[in-house]
Amino acid sequence: MRPTGTALDANWLGACRGAVEGLREVLREHPRTRQRAVETGDRGEGGDRTLVIDEGAEHAVFAQLDALHAAGHRFTAVSEERGEIDYGDGGIRVVIDPIDGSLNAKRLLPHYALSIAVADGPTMADVAFAYVYDFGAGEEWTATRGSGSRLDGIPLDAALSERRAADGRLELLGIEQADPRHIAAASEELQATARRLRVIGAIAVTLCQVAAARLDGMASLLNCRAVDAAAAQLIVREAGGHVAFPRCDEPLAAPLDVAARSPVVAARSAETLPALARLPVV
Repeated sequence: MRPTGTALDANWLGACRGAVEGLREVLREHPRTRQRAVETGDRGEGGDRTLVIDEGAEHAVFAQLDALHAAGHRFTAVSEERGEIDYGDGGIRVVIDPIDGSLNAKRLLPHYALSIAVADGPTMADVAFAYVYDFGAGEEWTATRGSGSRLDGIPLDAALSERRAADGRLELLGIEQADPRHIAAASEELQATARRLRVIGAIAVTLCQVAAARLDGMASLLNCRAVDAAAAQLIVREAGGHVAFPRCDEPLAAPLDVAARSPVVAARSAETLPALARLPVV
């Protein structure tokens, strides 16, 4: 019997958890850096060289998508490695980063995550369900539009505010895509904005830290792709935080595709976003 609603009604949480288990098996089969560093020889649609573990992780996710499609659900998948895959409905988009933080995963460093977002439109504003699983910390982050965010099933406190040092600067700011050249170009603005920096190496995980007010804000110093941020940006917003993609016409207008179109910034307060949006982007 076919589902009566749209693919938004599918059991996305169950599918995401199934993908996590599949990815765990991939990681168990490739336990060391020399195994995880093996490349397939291809480049993903996002432009990065594809690792064997990236390919295995994507297979784990698409096994779940194939099962949902076989059950009658229709959607379009947008994946870092494969690009857009038509499952019968372009109006529902499933945005996937099988391993956000592949370099960390390759080097056996925390943090790295599975990131999946489900949207009923073409932009960040349309994301309705979000899932991020951080394999380093063993934490499951979820959000449903209009229903808040959860960490390991426990609702996040939307009233949490940012912390500032005595001189008014943010106590702790996360930065991503931290090529030394990008940090150098933004050094003066970073000094004026934050007292301390943290570089986690995974955009989705860093955004989730803002959702839990572990970080007071975050900024990518290079344009990011939708696959990196689509899920976690909803988790931040449903947890009471604020997100913007400064190079887009509207804060949440970044399209859900594989192109790197804008940096992403996030903060616990709307007042902090403009300062982060002004950080130089190479």
